Amino acid sequence: MSGKKQDEMLEELKKIRQLLEPKPTPPAPQPPKGLSAEFRDFLSKYNVMGLAVAFILGGYIGQLVQALALDLIMPIINLVLPDVPWDKIAFGPFQIGHFLGALLTFIIIGIVIFLLVKMTKKLGIK
Repeated sequence: MSGKKQDEMLEELKKIRQLLEPKPTPPAPQPPKGLSAEFRDFLSKYNVMGLAVAFILGGYIGQLVQALALDLIMPIINLVLPDVPWDKIAFGPFQIGHFLGALLTFIIIGIVIFLLVKMTKKLGIK
């Protein structure tokens, strides 16, 4: 084998060795020092402000949808089914009328929330 060939092989082996050698791992990030720094890290890491805003808005959206169901949709149902005493419907000793009204309200709220989520996804809001 010629000297030139051997040198080329040695260069290739050196390149392979460099590729196979483990890379030094970067140092782990240091935890913040001090109570205020830890608190800021907590707020940013767990997105606490975003969760708080979502919780507050969720409560008000729930009230809005409930008002929609009770004040707008249920009166329409009462127009279609007049003189139905929802609170007085009973099955034996069980007063199920209030439950049926609550179930109907729940279904209406579920549909409205589903439509809101579908619209926000279409608009690209996460």
